[in-house]
Amino acid sequence: MGSISYKIKCLQKISFDKMLNVVNNINKKTKLNKNFLLMDMAICSNKYGAGYHDYQEFEFYNLNKLERKTYLTRVKNNAIVRKYNDKKYFKYFDNKYEFNKIFNKYLKRDWLYLDNNYEEFKTFCKNKKEIIVKPIDGCGGIGVELIKLDKRKLKTIYNNLINNNQLLIEEKIVQHEDLDKLNKSSVNTLRIVTFYDGKVTHILNTVLKIGNGGVTDNFSSGSMYTFIKNGKIIVPAIDKDDNIYKIHPISKQSLIGYKIPNYDKCIKMVKECAKIIPEIKYVGWDVAVKEDDVCLIEGNCYPGIYQIKPSFLENKIGLVEIYEKAMKIKIDKL
Repeated sequence: MGSISYKIKCLQKISFDKMLNVVNNINKKTKLNKNFLLMDMAICSNKYGAGYHDYQEFEFYNLNKLERKTYLTRVKNNAIVRKYNDKKYFKYFDNKYEFNKIFNKYLKRDWLYLDNNYEEFKTFCKNKKEIIVKPIDGCGGIGVELIKLDKRKLKTIYNNLINNNQLLIEEKIVQHEDLDKLNKSSVNTLRIVTFYDGKVTHILNTVLKIGNGGVTDNFSSGSMYTFIKNGKIIVPAIDKDDNIYKIHPISKQSLIGYKIPNYDKCIKMVKECAKIIPEIKYVGWDVAVKEDDVCLIEGNCYPGIYQIKPSFLENKIGLVEIYEKAMKIKIDKL
């Protein structure tokens, strides 16, 4: 599982400062010896494809060998992508303009690609107070901004967007009031991971990403995530620094048991979307919930890895079995 060349590339990308920071965090939390943690990280990287973020996030330091095998890791996830997602079709997901054209039916909001046409931009902004702007090929929430419109400065705004390569503009989504109560600084979206086997769309995982004061709910931009089952939050949320939240720190809303409105509509929509480009079988869909409807934000042909922390579970079992059952494979053999 995972070629030697791929593992070498991973080693070359390692930030040893960040790795040592992870070691220090785990040491403070568990009192485990730092040298032991470094050695165990190396073992988990080689044997399970777990990077130091995986090691911390999925608490490998607290799992035995059998339990570790059940957790999805970066290397395992990338092997699944290589098997089921055809690179020739990545452009329809990586390029937000191409994505919006193909999945326009499910976006359910106005959007515009800036193509050196100021008058078109001016018309788009006419009845709007705010817009969301994005680079067409960005990831991790980088370059996504909420712009308040001043009609006297539209030309300046337009020129800045062109210069910053923020060429995709969209109508601001007004989320359901229940999700606004959870966190109002950003649209809090569902990440629903699907696998399309050619006949059936399997739901592999459902996550709620929640903002924490920023414009986006992206995990790498400081937000948090938690898990949904039968339309309700079932465990505390975590952020990229491994902080745990039973209560949202800004809204003070208790998380566990919180009900997600229009959840069934979200599932129905992504099951349809998964069939549109069958050459990309494994996708993480971001979905926003509106007052009386749901809308698609984007699709990711490299779905991130979201798993419930073992300390939140009785059996400490990860997602590998669920993935293998849907895909009819042994992931370690990829």
